[in-house]
Amino acid sequence: MTLIVEKFGGTSVGTIDRINAVADHLKGKHESGESLVVVVSAMSGETNRLVALAKELSDTPVTREMDVLLSTGEQVTIALLSIALEERGLGSRSFTGAQVRILTDNVYGKARIREIDDHNIQAEIEQGNIVIVAGFQGTDEHGNITTLGRGGSDTSAVALAATLKADECRIYTDVNGIYTTDPRIEPEARRLDRITFEEMLELASAGAKVLQSRSVEFAGKYKVPLRVLSSFEPDTGTLIFYDSGEHMEQPLVSGIAYQKDEAKLTIRGIPDQPGVAHRVLEPISSANINVDIIIQNLGADGATDMTFTVPREDFDSCKTILENTAKELGAAEVLGDSNIAKIAVVGVGMRSHSGVADTMFKALADEGINIQMISTSEIKISVVIDDRYLELAVRALHKAFGLAEV
Repeated sequence: MTLIVEKFGGTSVGTIDRINAVADHLKGKHESGESLVVVVSAMSGETNRLVALAKELSDTPVTREMDVLLSTGEQVTIALLSIALEERGLGSRSFTGAQVRILTDNVYGKARIREIDDHNIQAEIEQGNIVIVAGFQGTDEHGNITTLGRGGSDTSAVALAATLKADECRIYTDVNGIYTTDPRIEPEARRLDRITFEEMLELASAGAKVLQSRSVEFAGKYKVPLRVLSSFEPDTGTLIFYDSGEHMEQPLVSGIAYQKDEAKLTIRGIPDQPGVAHRVLEPISSANINVDIIIQNLGADGATDMTFTVPREDFDSCKTILENTAKELGAAEVLGDSNIAKIAVVGVGMRSHSGVADTMFKALADEGINIQMISTSEIKISVVIDDRYLELAVRALHKAFGLAEV
């Protein structure tokens, strides 16, 4: 039988009616001959509700206990879905991350999967049962409950698909695939029938919210065919595939992604010495703060300036860390801006075409949008701009690269 891992997000299981609809869908798939492992998120709004409860008790709740609390959301969903399947005469068994033994590190709230023991799941599959697994969670080597961060259910699904050597991993959500950009900003955004893992990873890391970037990394590493579909509209969705080099005629640019919640920090007047970049960034990394675009340059006075971006939610804590580092290094000052956005154009076609950067910069200049920072990779160009101009920039770039055209 074909082995399929299917993942349903919070909106897909947000009410009893929707859970019943998912159960009907799974019944049809099972009867068509598919073996199914199903990963589910908490019901929509549940995680936010649990966070709000904790915040009523403490401004800074203990991270270990937050993971214990938040993991309960998915536990509710797996039980309800399993009950719905049993009611339809189907064999079903639900598992929490700990019951599967999804082993992670011990970084609460942002844990990473180390390995998955598939023994219990395989035993249930062999008995013809549909296996329901709580996404977003695992357990460390000491048995502590851990969570994988927001969007972690995608990572759970892809990691399970890789471990089980599934034929395909299907991510069901409230959109019917991957679009050239956010349709809420650009109404002419077009759904893509297929996109490479490389492009999807760049889009996800640049802010596309359909898939968590870590889930795409897993899928690309283990070559798990990944498909994004709508829970509400029957369709083929978008296939995310491994490009072996046979698909040479890829479009120049496949999509445009953005991140609103960005902040920028600058440390000026750092003594120009070997290892200074490490001394600036190491305390930030130790605080589990992700640094993205980095620019370092030598000033006219021989001192070094360094500018980098971080998630806006980490701005205040990162600024405090950087100010302490500035004192230790004898740097001149620390500057910050929490009103920036990042926008990126992505496409494997960039490898064999020139002029992408020029087209991008001209489109922004024509709209009077100033570029503050630039970062490039083989298939992506990212810029930092004032967040007031984000939507204008998205529409301008979508038009400049002809992404609305079929």
